[in-house]
Amino acid sequence: MQRPSFVRFAALALAAVVTTAAQAQAPVLNLYSARHYQTDEALYENFTKATGIRINRVDADDAGVVARLQSEGQNSPADVVLLVDAARLWRAETQGLFQPVKSRVLEERIPATLRSDDDGQGSQWFGFSTRARVIVYDKTRVQRADVDTYEKLGAPLNKGRVCTRSGSHPYNLSLFGAMLEHLGPQKTEAWLRGIVDNMARPPKGGDTDQIKAVASGECAVALTNSYYLARMMRSQNPADQQVVERIAVVFPDQATTGTHVNIAGGAMARYAKNREAAVRFLEYLASADAQSYFANGNNEWPAVPGVKPRNPALESFGSFKTESVPVSAIGRNQVKVQQMLDRVGYR
Repeated sequence: MQRPSFVRFAALALAAVVTTAAQAQAPVLNLYSARHYQTDEALYENFTKATGIRINRVDADDAGVVARLQSEGQNSPADVVLLVDAARLWRAETQGLFQPVKSRVLEERIPATLRSDDDGQGSQWFGFSTRARVIVYDKTRVQRADVDTYEKLGAPLNKGRVCTRSGSHPYNLSLFGAMLEHLGPQKTEAWLRGIVDNMARPPKGGDTDQIKAVASGECAVALTNSYYLARMMRSQNPADQQVVERIAVVFPDQATTGTHVNIAGGAMARYAKNREAAVRFLEYLASADAQSYFANGNNEWPAVPGVKPRNPALESFGSFKTESVPVSAIGRNQVKVQQMLDRVGYR
């Protein structure tokens, strides 16, 4: 009478062993991510459903991700690294934290200006979404023509009007690195000195704080990344809606070089053990489905040309001209720019 129970128990035990073994052998991707957006969860889940590759994720800010990679060295389990901002990606590349990836899919879908230089072995990082560095201003105090270029932020007509976050923040370093490409060293440093002279208060806070400072009257003009503004535009919070009603936005330099665009991107870690899974994940981030998640979930523009976002805030901005400076050049300029910031007192 007890034998059937024993057989059932043995069968269950065997099934558990087989399941555990199968899980142990299932393909895995170890992801170190500085992206902290809720909508990315669906992105990762869909990748696993489509490929069967399970994602183990470590979340931290950009500095935390880089510090962990450096401390782990050759023992790092990381396969793919996601960072935000071209300057951060470039810095991590120079620190030897990535390895080149040769992929026809990525080369065809990601524009050359949105990935690192390729020395023949492949690019070391790729931009998968973009955000514009725009100017917001108080509609009751400022004329659009006063702020329709980045250079006008340093012009005397905006004396006492400007507020920004720290000049050394990567978002600003990337913009300033692009301006160095456009203006050259002397004009760029003079422009930065002009911004310092025009500040309504010392740099502080993040991009959202700059938008709110304009709406509150603390200053009249500010720099922000577009997705922070788009997030407030889509917010149901009445306080956010009041802020949006008070301000206007301009995409600078439409008549000349175009608006500065930065990236969020990814790379294969230098000591990646699961290289095949890493390449599949990076290629997945360039797919139409993943690109739509970036646009519709986190208010970022797709990096892949031809993918149209279904996002009312982004659509309200309309089309605009973007600069053509390669993001790799912007990253290389950050040391020179930081030295300029130190000289002009832009903290």
